[in-house]
Amino acid sequence: MDFSPVWISLKTTVCASVITFVIGILAAWAVMFIKGRKLKAAVDGILTIPLVLPPTVAGFFLLWLFGARRPIGSFVEEVFGFRIAFSWVATVLSAVVVSFPLMYRSAKAGFEQIDQNMIEEAKMLGLGKWGILWKILFPCTFPSILSGMILSTTRGLGEYGATAMLAGNIPGKTRTLPLAVYSEVAGGNMDRAAVYVAVILVIAFLSVWVMNMMTKAEHEIKM
Repeated sequence: MDFSPVWISLKTTVCASVITFVIGILAAWAVMFIKGRKLKAAVDGILTIPLVLPPTVAGFFLLWLFGARRPIGSFVEEVFGFRIAFSWVATVLSAVVVSFPLMYRSAKAGFEQIDQNMIEEAKMLGLGKWGILWKILFPCTFPSILSGMILSTTRGLGEYGATAMLAGNIPGKTRTLPLAVYSEVAGGNMDRAAVYVAVILVIAFLSVWVMNMMTKAEHEIKM
């Protein structure tokens, strides 16, 4: 039994979750301060697009950007001597892109529920945008942020289409759990596929359980 897909998926999920957590919150925070309604709607639409695109389409755009002969991919390879496509980094990049909207929209929904008068009063007291983020928005919207983090993490764990397009299905290198399930089923190895599926189910269940427990604890503290 090859357990490399488990290790690759765990590494990918952890790295992608950290990146998604940071940029998701920062993006929601930045959009919050956009004044124009049309501009805000346009930016929000762009940041949400990966949520509604088929994963293979998202993977196509990633491959178009980060492929060996494409704009960013060729630049990175020439300057840093590193090829993004069909590498482990590509699995992380794919997971970040498809899971980012869940973190972003959860944080944004939480931020929008904050009383604007509180924010205006904080500004009058001299609190800057960074201070508003860390001292007001983040603590007051912790359940929404936690939910976004769990949802984006499990989405990154289950990513298949974009990963297959950009990273490929290379055993021991880019083959994540979803790709391993597909490969084993295609090869007629249903027992091995069932083991990989069981691992995914356990991780997904534990993630949801942790989210429920932490959200419950947060509500009890507030009460």
